[in-house]
Amino acid sequence: MLEGMDDISPGAERTAGPCAEAADAADADLAFNVFAKACPSRRTLEDVTGRWGSLTLGALYEGSLRFNELRRRVDGVSEKMLSQTLHSLERDGLVHREAQPTNPPRVDYELTSLGREVAERLLSLIHFVEDRMPSVLDAQQSYDVARGAR
Repeated sequence: MLEGMDDISPGAERTAGPCAEAADAADADLAFNVFAKACPSRRTLEDVTGRWGSLTLGALYEGSLRFNELRRRVDGVSEKMLSQTLHSLERDGLVHREAQPTNPPRVDYELTSLGREVAERLLSLIHFVEDRMPSVLDAQQSYDVARGAR
Protein backbone atom coordinates (compact mmCIF):
# COMPACT_ATOMS: atom_id res chain seq x y z
CA MET A 1 0.00 0.00 0.00
CA LEU A 2 1.26 3.49 -0.78
CA GLU A 3 2.56 5.63 2.03
CA GLY A 4 -0.01 8.07 3.34
CA MET A 5 -3.00 6.26 1.87
CA ASP A 6 -5.92 5.13 3.99
CA ASP A 7 -6.94 1.48 3.96
CA ILE A 8 -9.20 1.24 0.93
CA SER A 9 -9.96 -2.45 1.09
CA PRO A 10 -13.59 -3.44 0.43
CA GLY A 11 -14.36 -3.81 4.13
CA ALA A 12 -12.62 -0.61 5.25
CA GLU A 13 -14.67 1.61 7.55
CA ARG A 14 -15.25 5.22 6.54
CA THR A 15 -17.46 7.89 7.99
CA ALA A 16 -20.95 8.38 6.61
CA GLY A 17 -21.21 11.01 3.92
CA PRO A 18 -23.13 12.18 0.87
CA CYS A 19 -23.37 8.72 -0.65
CA ALA A 20 -24.44 6.84 2.43
CA GLU A 21 -27.79 6.08 0.77
CA ALA A 22 -26.30 2.97 -0.79
CA ALA A 23 -28.29 0.30 -2.54
CA ASP A 24 -26.94 -2.16 0.03
CA ALA A 25 -27.44 -1.36 3.72
CA ALA A 26 -24.07 -2.97 4.50
CA ASP A 27 -22.39 -0.12 2.60
CA ALA A 28 -24.31 2.64 4.43
CA ASP A 29 -21.27 3.65 6.54
CA LEU A 30 -19.18 4.63 3.49
CA ALA A 31 -18.50 8.31 2.83
CA PHE A 32 -18.64 7.65 -0.89
CA ASN A 33 -19.97 4.59 -2.64
CA VAL A 34 -19.54 4.04 -6.38
CA PHE A 35 -22.38 1.53 -6.23
CA ALA A 36 -24.84 4.31 -5.33
CA LYS A 37 -26.23 5.78 -8.57
CA ALA A 38 -26.05 9.44 -7.49
CA CYS A 39 -22.62 9.29 -5.85
CA PRO A 40 -20.05 11.61 -7.50
CA SER A 41 -17.34 9.00 -6.97
CA ARG A 42 -18.92 6.96 -9.78
CA ARG A 43 -18.22 9.70 -12.34
CA THR A 44 -14.63 10.06 -11.15
CA LEU A 45 -14.12 6.31 -11.38
CA GLU A 46 -15.44 6.43 -14.96
CA ASP A 47 -13.02 9.29 -15.78
CA VAL A 48 -10.08 7.36 -14.34
CA THR A 49 -10.85 3.87 -15.64
CA GLY A 50 -12.19 4.75 -19.07
CA ARG A 51 -9.92 3.81 -21.95
CA TRP A 52 -8.58 7.30 -22.58
CA GLY A 53 -8.48 8.38 -18.94
CA SER A 54 -6.34 5.47 -17.79
CA LEU A 55 -4.00 5.74 -20.78
CA THR A 56 -3.67 9.51 -20.34
CA LEU A 57 -2.87 9.18 -16.64
CA GLY A 58 -0.36 6.43 -17.40
CA ALA A 59 1.33 8.51 -20.09
CA LEU A 60 1.56 11.58 -17.85
CA TYR A 61 3.16 9.52 -15.09
CA GLU A 62 6.37 9.71 -17.11
CA GLY A 63 6.34 13.52 -16.83
CA SER A 64 4.86 16.71 -18.21
CA LEU A 65 3.72 16.57 -21.84
CA ARG A 66 2.32 19.02 -24.34
CA PHE A 67 -1.00 18.18 -25.99
CA ASN A 68 0.45 16.79 -29.24
CA GLU A 69 3.14 14.84 -27.39
CA LEU A 70 0.43 13.30 -25.26
CA ARG A 71 -1.69 12.55 -28.32
CA ARG A 72 1.22 10.73 -29.96
CA ARG A 73 1.93 8.81 -26.74
CA VAL A 74 -1.71 7.68 -26.40
CA ASP A 75 -1.91 6.10 -29.82
CA GLY A 76 -5.38 6.16 -31.38
CA VAL A 77 -6.99 8.93 -29.33
CA SER A 78 -8.61 11.73 -31.32
CA GLU A 79 -7.96 15.39 -30.52
CA LYS A 80 -11.56 15.76 -29.37
CA MET A 81 -11.44 12.74 -27.03
CA LEU A 82 -8.08 13.73 -25.59
CA SER A 83 -9.32 17.26 -24.98
CA GLN A 84 -12.48 15.98 -23.25
CA THR A 85 -10.45 13.52 -21.21
CA LEU A 86 -7.99 16.17 -20.08
CA HIS A 87 -10.81 18.51 -19.09
CA SER A 88 -12.45 15.77 -17.00
CA LEU A 89 -9.19 14.76 -15.33
CA GLU A 90 -8.35 18.40 -14.63
CA ARG A 91 -11.79 18.94 -13.09
CA ASP A 92 -11.25 15.83 -10.92
CA GLY A 93 -7.98 17.33 -9.65
CA LEU A 94 -5.81 14.66 -11.26
CA VAL A 95 -4.20 16.73 -14.04
CA HIS A 96 -2.77 20.24 -13.95
CA ARG A 97 -2.90 22.36 -17.12
CA GLU A 98 -0.24 25.06 -17.46
CA ALA A 99 -0.67 27.58 -20.28
CA GLN A 100 2.46 29.54 -21.21
CA PRO A 101 1.92 33.06 -22.62
CA THR A 102 4.05 32.48 -25.70
CA ASN A 103 3.42 32.77 -29.41
CA PRO A 104 2.27 30.21 -30.39
CA PRO A 105 0.70 29.33 -27.03
CA ARG A 106 2.30 26.44 -25.18
CA VAL A 107 0.19 24.26 -22.91
CA ASP A 108 1.73 21.58 -20.71
CA TYR A 109 -0.12 18.88 -18.81
CA GLU A 110 1.16 17.11 -15.74
CA LEU A 111 -0.21 14.99 -12.94
CA THR A 112 -1.11 16.51 -9.60
CA SER A 113 0.00 14.63 -6.48
CA LEU A 114 -3.42 12.94 -6.38
CA GLY A 115 -3.09 12.13 -10.08
CA ARG A 116 0.30 10.50 -9.45
CA GLU A 117 -1.21 8.29 -6.75
CA VAL A 118 -4.02 7.23 -9.07
CA ALA A 119 -1.60 6.66 -11.98
CA GLU A 120 0.64 4.44 -9.81
CA ARG A 121 -2.30 2.17 -9.10
CA LEU A 122 -3.41 2.15 -12.73
CA LEU A 123 0.11 1.35 -13.92
CA SER A 124 0.22 -1.62 -11.53
CA LEU A 125 -2.95 -2.93 -13.16
CA ILE A 126 -1.67 -2.12 -16.67
CA HIS A 127 1.59 -4.00 -16.03
CA PHE A 128 -0.31 -6.90 -14.50
CA VAL A 129 -2.52 -7.18 -17.59
CA GLU A 130 0.47 -6.89 -19.95
CA ASP A 131 2.32 -9.62 -18.03
CA ARG A 132 -0.71 -11.93 -18.17
CA MET A 133 -1.52 -11.43 -21.86
CA PRO A 134 -0.27 -14.88 -22.91
CA SER A 135 -2.88 -16.42 -20.57
CA VAL A 136 -5.55 -14.02 -21.81
CA LEU A 137 -4.77 -14.79 -25.46
CA ASP A 138 -4.89 -18.54 -24.73
CA ALA A 139 -8.27 -18.12 -23.01
CA GLN A 140 -9.62 -16.08 -25.93
CA GLN A 141 -8.45 -18.67 -28.43
CA SER A 142 -10.01 -21.51 -26.42
CA TYR A 143 -13.27 -19.56 -26.13
CA ASP A 144 -13.35 -18.84 -29.86
CA VAL A 145 -12.58 -22.47 -30.79
CA ALA A 146 -15.26 -23.76 -28.43
CA ARG A 147 -17.83 -21.45 -30.00
CA GLY A 148 -16.73 -21.84 -33.59
CA ALA A 149 -15.63 -18.20 -33.91
CA ARG A 150 -12.78 -17.07 -36.11
